Amino acid sequence: MEQQESILGTNYRVGIIGSGSWATAIAKMVLCNTLRLNWFVRNEKDINTFRLTGSNPKYLTSVKFDTSKIDFTNDINEVVRNSDVIIFAIPSAFLKSAMQSLTEDMSKKFVISAIKGLIPDENMIVGSWINKSLGVPIEHIGVISGPCHAEEVSLERLSYLTIACQDVKLAREYAKIIDCQFIKTTVSDDIYGTEYSAVLKNIMAIASGIFHGLGYGDNFQAVLISNAIQEIKRFVDTVHPISRDIKSSAYLGDLLVTCYSQFSRNRTFGAMLGKGYSVKSAQMEMLMVAEGYYAVKSIHEINERYQVSMPIMDCVYNIVYGKVSPMIECMLLTDRLR
Repeated sequence: MEQQESILGTNYRVGIIGSGSWATAIAKMVLCNTLRLNWFVRNEKDINTFRLTGSNPKYLTSVKFDTSKIDFTNDINEVVRNSDVIIFAIPSAFLKSAMQSLTEDMSKKFVISAIKGLIPDENMIVGSWINKSLGVPIEHIGVISGPCHAEEVSLERLSYLTIACQDVKLAREYAKIIDCQFIKTTVSDDIYGTEYSAVLKNIMAIASGIFHGLGYGDNFQAVLISNAIQEIKRFVDTVHPISRDIKSSAYLGDLLVTCYSQFSRNRTFGAMLGKGYSVKSAQMEMLMVAEGYYAVKSIHEINERYQVSMPIMDCVYNIVYGKVSPMIECMLLTDRLR
C-alpha cells in the first residue's frame, strides 16, 4: 500500500516557545519522536543552568533532558526561522508581549497552540489571534486540549490529549509529534469549541476551589461540576454551533481534572480566595499563572454580546473583579444550581 506524503514534509523541525511547566512537559513528549528540538527560553541565565544540569531550573526540575538534542536560544526569531512546526506554550496573558520582537514571517509555518487561555485585551482565543496577528493560515493551526497536567507527564503517567485542527489530516500529523508511550492522542476538527472549553474549565476550577476553601464538600462539588459542564456546553454551542460530544475527554475530561486535581493552579487560586486571601495576595503567593483569572474577565465581556446563562462564571467574576464576598456570592449561586 502506497504511503501518503506527509503534509509537513520530511525531516521537519520542531520549535517550542515557552519555558514553563507545560512547555517542559511538551518538550519531553516531542523528544520522544524527534532527534532535535529548537527551544525558546527567555532568560539566558536559565539556558546556561539548563545546559549545565540537564533540567529546567525553575519548572519540573526532576525531568532530565539530553541537552545535546536541544538548540536553546533566547531569540524568538531564531526559533521561528529554524523551525517548521512551532508549539506555543506560554501563558496567554504574555503572548502578545512575547511576540513584540518577532520579525520573521510566520505565514508558511505550522503552529500548535498549547495555551489554554484568551488574549485578555483582545478577548480572542489564541488560535484566532495567531491567525489574524501573525498571519498563520487558520488551517495550519492546531490546538492541544484534554486532561493533562504537566506534573503527571513528568512522571510518565498515562495521559490523553486531543489535537484539534480544521484539517483533520494535519491534526493526525500534529498528534504524531507528541504521541508516545505515556501520551495517547485523538484528533478533532473543533478548534473553536476545544479552545473555548479549555478557557472555561479554568474559570470553573476557580469556582471549585472557592467552594472548597469555604468548606463545601464532595457532594456539593459533584453538583457544581455537573452544572459547570452544562454551562460550558451552552456557551460553546452558542459561540460555535457545530455537532460535538461535550462528554468527551477534550471537554468533560479536561474540566474534571482541572477542578479536582492537586496540581490545578486555578483550583488552588480559588481555594485561596475561599480561605480569605485577596486576589493580589493569592497571586503573589502562587509561583505560576492561574489562566482563569484573566479568562473570567474576557468571557464576561464576550458574553455581554451572547447573553448565555452562565451563573458559575458570573459568580467567579463578581468575586475576582467585583470584589464581592466569596461567602455571600457562593451562597447566592447555590440557589441557582440543580
